[in-house]
Amino acid sequence: MQSNTKKLAAAGIFCALAVVGSMFSFPVFGSKCAPVQHMVNILCAVLLGPFYGVGVAFVASLIRNIFGLGSLMAFPGSMFGALLCGIVYHKSKNILATLCGEVFGTAVLGGLCAYPVAVLLMGQNTQDIAFYAYIIPFLISTVVGAVISAVLIYSIKKSGVLQKMQTSLSH
Repeated sequence: MQSNTKKLAAAGIFCALAVVGSMFSFPVFGSKCAPVQHMVNILCAVLLGPFYGVGVAFVASLIRNIFGLGSLMAFPGSMFGALLCGIVYHKSKNILATLCGEVFGTAVLGGLCAYPVAVLLMGQNTQDIAFYAYIIPFLISTVVGAVISAVLIYSIKKSGVLQKMQTSLSH
């Protein structure tokens, strides 16, 4: 019970960080790139697991949309990466593979799934955008977020704090 409470509290903090961090964004080819969300996805994968990561990505995307800080692209742009990097870390405990999972999940899977969201929910004309149009903007955003999280994770791992955080959240 205590472990679940700690994980839920940490998830809330990560969700808040993702929402506030979405104010740090930049446009790329019509998409709003928010690298902090991808950093949060990787931190959630390493500290909380894949399902909390997807939950944080969903709730952060929902809050960002409610407050006008994001678009519907926030959902596929965050949730696929969160799930894939969470699964990769859960299975391998390899940080580099986790970073690659976030990049592939967001850029390729999220980028491809953004097309039907754009067409069906945002009213984009199928002639105006290609099926793969969101891969490059999502790739830029997720690579920036992965680099930020890599610096952060490797720093706290080197100091021994990462192991303590993981242990604290699992007990």
